[in-house]
Amino acid sequence: MTTSEETAERLLGALIGAAELLTVELGRELGLYAALRDAPRTPAELAGTTGTDERYVREWLEQQAAAGLIDVAADGRFALPAAMAEVVLDETGPAYLGTAGQFALGLALATPAVIDAFRTGRGVSYADYGRHIRHGIAAFNRPMFTHQLAGEWLPALPEVDRRLRAAPGAHVLDLGCGVGHSSVALALAYPSITVRGVDLDEASVAEARRTAAAAGVADRVAFALGDATAVKDERPADLVTIFEALHDMGDPVGVLTAAREVLAPGGSVFIGDERVADEFTAPAGEIERLQYAFSVLHCLPATRAESPDHAHGTVLRAPTVLAWAREAGFADPKVLDIPNDFWRFYLLR
Repeated sequence: MTTSEETAERLLGALIGAAELLTVELGRELGLYAALRDAPRTPAELAGTTGTDERYVREWLEQQAAAGLIDVAADGRFALPAAMAEVVLDETGPAYLGTAGQFALGLALATPAVIDAFRTGRGVSYADYGRHIRHGIAAFNRPMFTHQLAGEWLPALPEVDRRLRAAPGAHVLDLGCGVGHSSVALALAYPSITVRGVDLDEASVAEARRTAAAAGVADRVAFALGDATAVKDERPADLVTIFEALHDMGDPVGVLTAAREVLAPGGSVFIGDERVADEFTAPAGEIERLQYAFSVLHCLPATRAESPDHAHGTVLRAPTVLAWAREAGFADPKVLDIPNDFWRFYLLR
């Protein structure tokens, strides 16, 4: 049995972590880390380089050093360790987690609205969570799309991989595409395909178009604002992808039904969603704890704003996905053996 002292220590540790995450976001947002990566600096030098106030910067530097996140030399200059730079600044690197502070800030800003939702039963729209959550989700998933989507996940499905490489070019429908990193990663990996991303969030679709343009694939990647349950396309889809979005959709069976109806003969639906236990257990492991916290603070309220009758939440268990797929008309949905710490993968044919 956990004692009151142990419980208090746990909450104190969580408070320290939450506060330090917010200072990490402060450093990322103000460009302090980026300036330290260029060269070690004194507080005055860092403030001058970043256009910030020296007194605030000195306090932040000392706090970061006290937390063991940056180094301080005998000459009074502060430096960013290479490992910290990799984690907070390399947005496409496999170790990137600079998004952690974005998540913390975005969830904190929305918490008053979630408290009100608990009292009223209403939801909190995805748009109301703002840019910190939108960018946080995108940044968290981007390294996986960059390094694993075409390098590990799709090669584990040889028939799908071959189809995407075949001339004159396959067509992919990316549902719940967010700001477009998954759609762009697909287009970069398979130079002959076309991709159409669909999302309900207007700000995400606008950013997705900029993402495709910056990557030089806007001629093959298009984005549309729309409901995935009513998706239509000019071309049948050789592949439909749904990455970490099915649990956020107000009518998941309707989405999977629509996906099946737009598939070309022999086409597939490839889903990546949360890797959680098949049954509720308490206490749970760290990843499941994280998923439940996000469900309470974000995914459940956002989905209830879309569909109060069918809101599921972040903790999407494999038996639930398989049941939804069968209800949508897929006779033999499969759980795939693709390693990933955060996601489990499914193939529907």
